[in-house]
Amino acid sequence: MATIPNYQYMTPQEYLDWEEKQPLKYEYIDGEVFAMTGGTLAHNDVALNLASALKNHVRGKGCKVQMADAKLGVSENGPYHYPDVMVSCNEKDKRATKVIYHPCLIVEVLSPSTEGIDRGKKFQL
Repeated sequence: MATIPNYQYMTPQEYLDWEEKQPLKYEYIDGEVFAMTGGTLAHNDVALNLASALKNHVRGKGCKVQMADAKLGVSENGPYHYPDVMVSCNEKDKRATKVIYHPCLIVEVLSPSTEGIDRGKKFQL
């Protein structure tokens, strides 16, 4: 993740409004935004294989499986992340159009460049 130069603090709502207009995805933590970088083909293969297996597993159970472009809100005040895969069986999330707030499973495919963040701060949040 790369932080934005000349950054000014954003409220959660400012972030949500701003990010909708951006060509890239950005995560939001404590008023700060971080550009999401692309992954490797192997990273994508692992995430896709897991998402496919989970989708088959939850078929007919009222759950949704989401991948990389689905935004996770830890709370309505943030932080906001883009996990590689997540599953939600919550009724509120079934009607969601922009953010998932109640997942029952969050998966991050680890890579050498993101492992520290994924196992550290993101895991705590």
